[in-house]
Amino acid sequence: MKLVIVTSVEEFQKDVLQLFKKAAIENLSATEINGFKNVPSEIASNWFSAGKSGNESIMFFSFTDDTHIAVLFNLIKDFNKNMETDNPLKAVVVPIEKFI
Repeated sequence: MKLVIVTSVEEFQKDVLQLFKKAAIENLSATEINGFKNVPSEIASNWFSAGKSGNESIMFFSFTDDTHIAVLFNLIKDFNKNMETDNPLKAVVVPIEKFI
């Protein structure tokens, strides 16, 4: 068993849920998060944006096996290839040593 984590901008929430469904991952959780980029700001020319909060994002996670994760990763790769924005889906897998 492993933990798969997928992050995306909130705009793609329905798409990500469909990817999990296509990968036959039936149980998952999601939480809203703020995404930030550490980009140098031009305070002189853009004073008010320096205080702007992060992008509304969402994080999905599920405990599942390698087979389902492989399918999900292939679906995410295909999704990102066809993306028209600069906000690709990100995914990681974390091994689980123990669970109850």
